[in-house]
Parts: sequence; structure tokens; C-alpha cells
Amino acid sequence: MTGAYDDRDGTIWMDGKLIEWRDAKVHILTHALHYASAVFEGERCYDGKIFKGVEHSQRLRHSAELLDMEVPYSVEEIEAAKYAMLKANGWTNAYVRVLAWRGAGEDMGVSARRNPVRMAVAGWEWGNYYGDAKMKGAKLDISKWRRPDPLTIPSAAKASGLYMICTMSKHAAEAKGCSDALMMDYRGYVAEATGANVFFVKDGEVHTPLPDCFLNGITRQTVIAMMREKGITVHERHIEPVELAGFEQCWLTGTAAEVTPVGQIGEFRFDVGALTRDVAQSYEKLVRA
Repeated sequence: MTGAYDDRDGTIWMDGKLIEWRDAKVHILTHALHYASAVFEGERCYDGKIFKGVEHSQRLRHSAELLDMEVPYSVEEIEAAKYAMLKANGWTNAYVRVLAWRGAGEDMGVSARRNPVRMAVAGWEWGNYYGDAKMKGAKLDISKWRRPDPLTIPSAAKASGLYMICTMSKHAAEAKGCSDALMMDYRGYVAEATGANVFFVKDGEVHTPLPDCFLNGITRQTVIAMMREKGITVHERHIEPVELAGFEQCWLTGTAAEVTPVGQIGEFRFDVGALTRDVAQSYEKLVRA
């Protein structure tokens, strides 16, 4: 599947029914378009099974609750919608995007209590999020934007509006020839990339930022559990930027990123070492188990 995302052949599930791809439209006065009142999930289907699908559906509903929205579909109904979309498109390996948003209605200001909450499920066939970086190691810029204080945003929600500074950071990184950008948090600690969590290795032990002001990714949690089952020591803690010079290996995790090695962040360089390769290979086996 190629071409602009609004002009493709295919089927999208929208508000309870399957419709033609090009018919999946919303009105210009949709509240989410003006005020970012939307939440979403990114998931991958491997060999006909969506990895951690139920957890993603549960998080979608939780994210909506944090934005004072109520998704009008149960977890079971969301799961059925995802598989109906995949079946309609004939996909067994695909990326799945579920989106819930406040639509157009009687309100068109900051308040939107009288507007309906709508939901759609789309998908597409997607390879490595970082291209050949999956093998060679991604190159990251260091963003000037920081993840905000959780008292200013619902940081535990996977909400569309929270990605504005991520888009800006990624654009700046791409302009420098990088794949992505590493972001600090509001205190100056290492936080995450624009759409993925980050891990570091030093002396055979793994260190990863404490997710107290950014999303605790499902892939992040999966990889931590997997490593601990292997007997690998994992430290979830605040990491100072000056520590980057002392780490030997680095990788990113996320549904789109899966496990992607990092070769460079700013001036700091990392090896695509044995532990990084083992984690990537183990994750690949797990999602297809």
C-alpha cells in the first residue's frame, strides 16, 4: 500500500461499521481538530494476532478517561473492530491504529461535553519504523523541547495533543540527518525519544528512565519483564544527561520501533552489542510466539 494516506484502496472501521477507505472523513468543525481532544493506540499484528491487543484497548479507554472522555465501546468491542478491519483488508501482518476523538456537535469552544465521542480503526502494512537503523543503529539528535511536568498534562495518556513537541523535535532531527530525537523531561533528566522509550547498557546491566512524566510504553514493560526473566538487572531510575558518555549500548522500544538499536545520540556513540542484539531477537520471537 503506497500513496497519500487519504487516497488509498482499503477498508476502515468507523463508528461501528466497515467503510471504504476514502469515505472515512470528519467535518472541519470536529472538536479534536481544533482542541486536540483525541487519544489513540498504535499496535502491530504478527501472523494474524495483535500483540498485547487487549492491553492496548484497555489503555485507549484509560487515556480517554484521563481526558474526560468516554469511549462508547468496550474492550471486547474494540478488539472485534480491530480484527474486522484486518480481515476486511486481508492482512495478517500490519500496523493497527485505533483513534477515539470528540467529534462535531453542539459545542464548538473549549468545552465539548455535548459532542459525541467517535472511534475509528485503520491499518496499513508497515516495515521497520527506522528503516535500516534496525540493523545499523539509529542516529538521534537531542531535542530542545522537554517532556512537561505531569501537573500540566495527563502524561499517562496516549493523547494526540501531547505529540506536538514530538513532531517538532523529529522534524528538527531529520533536518540534521538523524532518525529521531532524544527528549529530556521538565527537570532535565533523560526521558524518551519522540515516540519510543529508551534503554542503556553499562557493565552488563540495563538502565532506563523512570516513566514518571511520560508514557510507560507497553513494549517498554514487555521488554523489562523479558530481561528480568533472563536474569538481567534492570534499573528504572532518573538518568542525568552527563551519564550518556558512560553507557556502552542503547536501544529504543515501542510498538512501531519494536526494539531498535541506537548508534549515536548527539556526540555520544554506542555499540550495537550482544545484549542489544539478544533483546531485539528475543522480542521478535516473543511477538510471533
